[in-house]
Amino acid sequence: MKAVIFDAPGKVRITKASTPEMKPDEVLLKINMVGLCGTDLNIYKGNMPLVSFPRIPGHEISAEIIDKGNQVPHSIKIGNAVTVNPYTSCGKCTACRAGRFNTCMYNQTMGVQRDGAMSQYFSIPYLKVFQNNILSRKELALVEPLSVGYHATNRGKVSENETVLVLGSGMIGIGVALAALQKKATVIVLDIDEKKLALMKSLGVHHTVNGAQEDALKTIFDITNGEGPDVCIEAVGAAATYRLALEASSFAGRIICIGYAHSDISLNTSLIVKKELDVMGSRNALNEFSDVITMLEEKKFNTDRLITSVCKIDDVHDAFQYWKDNPGEVIKILAEIE
Repeated sequence: MKAVIFDAPGKVRITKASTPEMKPDEVLLKINMVGLCGTDLNIYKGNMPLVSFPRIPGHEISAEIIDKGNQVPHSIKIGNAVTVNPYTSCGKCTACRAGRFNTCMYNQTMGVQRDGAMSQYFSIPYLKVFQNNILSRKELALVEPLSVGYHATNRGKVSENETVLVLGSGMIGIGVALAALQKKATVIVLDIDEKKLALMKSLGVHHTVNGAQEDALKTIFDITNGEGPDVCIEAVGAAATYRLALEASSFAGRIICIGYAHSDISLNTSLIVKKELDVMGSRNALNEFSDVITMLEEKKFNTDRLITSVCKIDDVHDAFQYWKDNPGEVIKILAEIE
């Protein structure tokens, strides 16, 4: 079978691999589409310390069940379309004992610490698949990245009538905004890219703030009648946006951190104390896959707006290079697996 493989940063090739052997509790998937993730781009750029080479990428999956092991229950049916939870959990560490399997200290995400699914076939335990024959192939490949944003809103306990500030309008920021809208919150999105902010408005976001063209803090306070948002969710990983989250947050507000900073950030910690802020990290997704699937089934927005382009498996290297050279032009690239 064909598979995409990272040999080293900047080096992507198509290789021939053996069709995976299926264990008794696993299903064999024919992969239809795989989303290119920001983590994959960082692997391509050499900015991902968790990866070892060679590595098959791919954890945003749209697939079809073509076979199953003898321990897989009858409810898992051959021919059904699926997406996949790409994380692992040990079941024993402090996070797992707390029921927060998404942040297991021994997690191995597909395509990072272990091989992913950017190949023609892939086998995985049946407990990791979500069957759905309503969503399109493209939509199924969007479920995992949107679930990451949805999880952040659950961490922040976003509720109706609250105001949420989303810092960043990449794919994860989009997932945050859509989840907050689903929860009937008022949503403000900050970015410095006017095209991405226009996309956010088209998806139903109430307010957008261009941090490169206006006094962001003043605008946010104007929108919130001087109080600041109830919840700030940082999805950039930059010093400026982390600092802005602290400055903009309401008293007794919540700050949720998704973005990974590439270096240490100096923060005004007195604001955390003065405002008695709840500051929390958010990693991966927990039980949000089903929520996102339900949200996408409702067809409240056109998911094609989130997809920049679709490439063939043979063109994945060129797609990564384009994304690296034109980061502001890409929301989501999907690879169609032949």
